[in-house]
Amino acid sequence: MSLSGFTAPWWFLLLVAVAGLTAAYVVVQRTLRKRTLRFANLPMLEKVAPKRQGWYRHVPAALLLVAFALLTVALAGPTAEQKVPRNRATVMLVIDTSLSMKATDVKPSRLDAAQVAAKSFADGLTPGINLGLISFAGSATVMVAPTTDREAVKSGIDGLKLAQSTATGDAIVAALAAIDSFGKIVGGADGPPPARVVLMTDGKETVGTRKAFDAADDAKKAGVPISTISFGTEDGVVEIEGRSQEVPVDDDSMREIAELSGGEFFKAASAEELRRVYDTLGEQIGYEKKQADASRPWVAIGTVLGLFAVAGALLFGQRLP
Repeated sequence: MSLSGFTAPWWFLLLVAVAGLTAAYVVVQRTLRKRTLRFANLPMLEKVAPKRQGWYRHVPAALLLVAFALLTVALAGPTAEQKVPRNRATVMLVIDTSLSMKATDVKPSRLDAAQVAAKSFADGLTPGINLGLISFAGSATVMVAPTTDREAVKSGIDGLKLAQSTATGDAIVAALAAIDSFGKIVGGADGPPPARVVLMTDGKETVGTRKAFDAADDAKKAGVPISTISFGTEDGVVEIEGRSQEVPVDDDSMREIAELSGGEFFKAASAEELRRVYDTLGEQIGYEKKQADASRPWVAIGTVLGLFAVAGALLFGQRLP
């Protein structure tokens, strides 16, 4: 029940009337008692005007006055900071599909766990978000352009295939290009929708025409923060061409990319941690905090108290207050 940010504070002038009614009620009660003391026969005084009347006789009037006060607050239009679903935004989900993603330090494998969590992320986003998908290994591929069709994105996630090398910078460039193209189409009078890149990878950049840190600078200039997810453990091992190769995660690079772009860094060392990271991102991306109407609780409680006041008056005094 917010008491800040009123849109029509002049309605509070009605509280003067509520205060006036309160004072009038007190005066009337005292006047009635004086009249009773003046005209009642002494032997009957204890019966007609007992020294202390039951307090419950005043409950209906008190409830009604409180109801008036609450309804006055509602009329003043209180607002509160609330989470509101975004009705327009663009998110590019960028997933590493290099060979290191077949490591089984995260069960059943890094890629399998990533696919499950990414599909859950897609399902959890608010309907107004346009979600796109990019996979990258030695090069970046736009699997799905930004769309509100979650099934298309989930189908693209299911179709991710492993390949050699890790072109992180090129993946960021491809995401920025997809965001820019989509923004020009749907921008309208309000300009392009806000955008973000969610980059999930497990290893160092190995190839590419654009370095990841330079691409992160480009994202900063474009006003597109990159949320990076470093996925996996230090103990990851994969077999490539018959040889075992260690594939530890590269937290430092992911943290630097996030900082350079104005985004956030997340660490996920298990499938459950990755799911929690995506849940956090879904909350951040799918909702925004705005000052919204908060009068409903005041109206509800004021109305209920008013009904109780009427019921109490009929019960105790056989009349309406």
